[in-house]
Amino acid sequence: MIHEILPVGMLGCNCSVIGDETSREAIVIDPGDDIEAILAILKRHGLTVKTIVITHAHIDHIGGAARLRAITGAPVYMHRSDTPLSELLETQAGWLGVETPENPGIDTPAREGDILRAGSIEAHVLHTPGHTPGSISLFLPAEGKVIAGDTLFRGSIGRTDLPGGDMTAIANSIRGKLYTLPENTIVVPGHGPETTIGAEKQSNPFVRADRLRS
Repeated sequence: MIHEILPVGMLGCNCSVIGDETSREAIVIDPGDDIEAILAILKRHGLTVKTIVITHAHIDHIGGAARLRAITGAPVYMHRSDTPLSELLETQAGWLGVETPENPGIDTPAREGDILRAGSIEAHVLHTPGHTPGSISLFLPAEGKVIAGDTLFRGSIGRTDLPGGDMTAIANSIRGKLYTLPENTIVVPGHGPETTIGAEKQSNPFVRADRLRS
């Protein structure tokens, strides 16, 4: 499997380009900005984008999705519960002092249990609300990876003080879904370095595995 992680935009959102080495089909996750750099990765590997996935509708994750769709023709995949956030892109842009990007909307709604495919690659969709109501994570069992968006970070979790955030919900998402994955699963967060499920279960100061769910 091809997997390139590119920090994009002023907030360094981790955009993942995942490609099948045989079919050359690809999934692009969280193309928040720097579309030219994403396109360069796709061209270098000879990849065709099959799906554009938005883990949640904050501007740093969704900002370049409409442009990438216009160039590649690939559909945008996002959870409907984040539609209200995607409709506030002008407000979000104002927070950062940047130009308002086009709202891509949703071509295909994300649902718990969906399986996205690119060639032989399977990405299992987990609805992991808390950072936002529609946050999703993608578990790639054959590769032992989970793309966690802004739900789980190395030594931290997604903030819950923005509109739609919910501390109880994010803790339940992490314990009930992410912490049930194999402990050697590599976590690719929405920002910053990778970690593993086992490391976070043992030492994450915000959500420890040994605490009861609320």
